[in-house]
Amino acid sequence: MFPKPLPLLTPNTYEYETLPLVKPTGFREYDARWLFEKEINLMGVQALGLGLGQLLHEMGVKPEIVTGHDFRGYSSSIKHALIIGLMAAGVKVKDIGLALSPMAYFAQFDLDVPAVAMVTASHNDNGWTGVKMGAARPLTFGPDEMSRLKDIVLNGKSEARAGGSYEFVEGFATRYINDLTNRPKLKRKLKVVAACGNGTAGAFAPQVLEAIGCEVVPLDTNLDHTFPRYNPNPEDMKMLHAIAEAVRSSGADVGLGFDGDGDRCGVVDNEGEEIFADKIGVMLARDLSTLHPGSTFVVDVKSTGLFLTDPVLIQNGIKADYWKTGHSYIKRRVKELNALAGFEKSGHFFFNAPIGRGYDDGLVTALAVCDMLDRNPGKSMADLYRALPQTWGTPTMSPHCADEVKYDVVDRVIKRFQALQANGGQVAGQAIRDLITVNGVRVVAEDGTWGLVRASSNKPELVVVIESPVSEARTREMFKAVDDILRENAEVGAYNQTF
Repeated sequence: MFPKPLPLLTPNTYEYETLPLVKPTGFREYDARWLFEKEINLMGVQALGLGLGQLLHEMGVKPEIVTGHDFRGYSSSIKHALIIGLMAAGVKVKDIGLALSPMAYFAQFDLDVPAVAMVTASHNDNGWTGVKMGAARPLTFGPDEMSRLKDIVLNGKSEARAGGSYEFVEGFATRYINDLTNRPKLKRKLKVVAACGNGTAGAFAPQVLEAIGCEVVPLDTNLDHTFPRYNPNPEDMKMLHAIAEAVRSSGADVGLGFDGDGDRCGVVDNEGEEIFADKIGVMLARDLSTLHPGSTFVVDVKSTGLFLTDPVLIQNGIKADYWKTGHSYIKRRVKELNALAGFEKSGHFFFNAPIGRGYDDGLVTALAVCDMLDRNPGKSMADLYRALPQTWGTPTMSPHCADEVKYDVVDRVIKRFQALQANGGQVAGQAIRDLITVNGVRVVAEDGTWGLVRASSNKPELVVVIESPVSEARTREMFKAVDDILRENAEVGAYNQTF
């Protein structure tokens, strides 16, 4: 019915135009990412659509799906190739057009459609594409669904079915914006830098913030898929530095930065201090647990240890659950535990009712930050940040490591630390107090200084994060200890950034 995909084809050849290309490593733990043209072609995207349709039928899900695409030069064509495959599999497609990922998740609820397929490379550099998928709102696929989808697509197990259709949902962005802004305006007058890195969020974030009463200072909000200044990624120090400069020059109360598909939010305080997202999570948990004592918060293993040790959170009786990094993992865990919220160091935040619907939306996060400031009229963002116990942490650092070997490398690193602990060895000059291996390895020294190594779920990289409650010197000592063990593996390359 449709040719079986091949893992490698040469562009600008007859075969490339007549056969589907799908590199197997594009199927990640909880979504799909490929270098367009090098690792997947348009026929390969059709094969993906066919496979996704087949999976929906196997799961017993009503064959209806919402789709949208982010602002990149090739995303629309990829989405339409995906739609062709979905329709051939007998799926009814509702297309909301140019969208943020959370807009597509909202559409599942607003249009009463069970499944979603959002074409986006998120914060990845230009050249990348991908699809975020789900079939049980507000959840997105995890390893089980992705593994089955991979098997269906790569082995040509899709079946053609009748009944597929296409509908373009006109003006859907207005419905999304109205849903976010149908609420009381802020009592406090806030000046807010809205930084979008020329990505998709530039079409939506400024007007949402203005609608709730903010004075908006736009920063790189014009859409430009060449991303002329920097990649729209609020974990990237280049973007954070640009936001900080804009905050200082404008006298803003806070700077808010959104990633390429708008499901993440980064924060800079009124003094231009870049606050890593896990610390923003602690600040929001403090604010929300005052309103909702005894709440549960899910946090990823890259996040600060303050969720367990902060005196305000302890006083408010919160329960902290450290879980696997990844938007699908944390989203699922938030739902399982009926947590009030889930926080990832990458800036994916998940709010359950009464704040959100359980999925990650950078604009909902931005509104939560504004509401926190509104509830603390006598305090600046910097005041709220300074009120936290001090720790010294690194940004997320990612040494290159090929997709084909990165999980093997992490397994070796885990075994190395386990052997070290079993033999009474030390890390960064101290005994190992704990090894957390729910997702990679988080090695904790006696004084609470810790280092994390895990495999990136969406890029050919490892992920390294270090934090110390003692000093910056201890952070650097732990980084050297972790990096020394990483360097025992020849497959580990250079870091994208360090500290």
